[in-house]
Amino acid sequence: MPATRADQPDATPATPSGEPATTDSRRPSLRDLLTDKFGQVAIRSGQVIVLLVLAVGIVFALVQLKLVVIPVLIALILASALSPVISFLRRHGLSAAISTWVTLIAGVVVFGGIITLIVFAVEGQWDSLSSSAVEGVNQLQQFVQNGPFNISQEQFDSARDTVVGFLTSSQFGTGAIAGVSAAGSVITGAVLAFVILFFLLKDGDRIWAFFLRPFHGYRLERGHRIGHTAVKTFGGYVRGTAVVAFVDAVFIGAGAAVLGVPLALPLAVIVFVTAFIPIVGATLAGILAALVALVANGPFVALLVILIVVLVNQLEGNLLQPVVMANSLKLHPLVILVALTAGTILGGIVGAVLAVPIAAVSWAIIKVWNHDEQPDPPRKPPFWRRGTSKPRSGDADVAPNGLATP
Repeated sequence: MPATRADQPDATPATPSGEPATTDSRRPSLRDLLTDKFGQVAIRSGQVIVLLVLAVGIVFALVQLKLVVIPVLIALILASALSPVISFLRRHGLSAAISTWVTLIAGVVVFGGIITLIVFAVEGQWDSLSSSAVEGVNQLQQFVQNGPFNISQEQFDSARDTVVGFLTSSQFGTGAIAGVSAAGSVITGAVLAFVILFFLLKDGDRIWAFFLRPFHGYRLERGHRIGHTAVKTFGGYVRGTAVVAFVDAVFIGAGAAVLGVPLALPLAVIVFVTAFIPIVGATLAGILAALVALVANGPFVALLVILIVVLVNQLEGNLLQPVVMANSLKLHPLVILVALTAGTILGGIVGAVLAVPIAAVSWAIIKVWNHDEQPDPPRKPPFWRRGTSKPRSGDADVAPNGLATP
């Protein structure tokens, strides 16, 4: 009689407790692969890769459209800086359009006046500067030939012929044509920035409200926070940098004028413009001023110009900038340097100027993304400044991190 299924021995071995032993021979499911530690790391790595690819794609698209992106950013920064002027004029009864036109016309008049003064200064001192430049080049040639470098006249003439040959070559002509094309792009961008600036000054609040229409509730509040923070940070940065740049330009330009350095006014304007490039701008302006003084006035005056530039930069960095820029630029110098490098690679000189305010606004938006930026809690003075020998019972002292401790 054949054995029934109940009489057959069980193929699964039993544990001492009588429960069947499980085998690890089954293949792990997809859920097991995705939920274990290695799967979680793989998923997170894939998310990071996707985000990086998306960021690279966005940056690439912005670089390709920089003829539009750069004017928009410039107009946004200038509109944020000029927003107090528009608010002041509108509070005193002027309409939005009239306030915008008054602000723009005043800005064009001031800018045009500065350019006119620079042109007149260069035209009036060009002859003396050119003769001084020729004399300075001759002195440099004599120093190179008779100094410790031991460079012969033939080597000097060969280097000069190389430079002249490059300037008369077709390669230089191609570069000049490319420069003309770049000048056309600059003019187009300037006109576009002016038009965008007009509409941002006139209807900036309505434009931002239009972009916030799809949002409601806390998302709408977040949008208002971001807009307010961006305008505040952009405007504070530009106004603070303008004050610092104006002080630098006045003192360096006055020092150059007292020392008899030609083109003192254009040098002061260059100092003002380069001050908008942190860290490297002041250095470039100082080098240029020293070179002009070296060519026109000799090495002693050039050394005095360098001393003036260093002194002004030290006073600005240690006294003026912390007071003016304290609430506008809360970035570590390393972050500023990285932003400058990235901006220069992506957008050239204009990118270097725009990189730091964009980084400052991005950090300010991150801080207020979920809530308003709260001011630092008030610090209680220590007990020795309260007129008592020891803290009174119930008083809370303040720890170094700003938090109250019992």
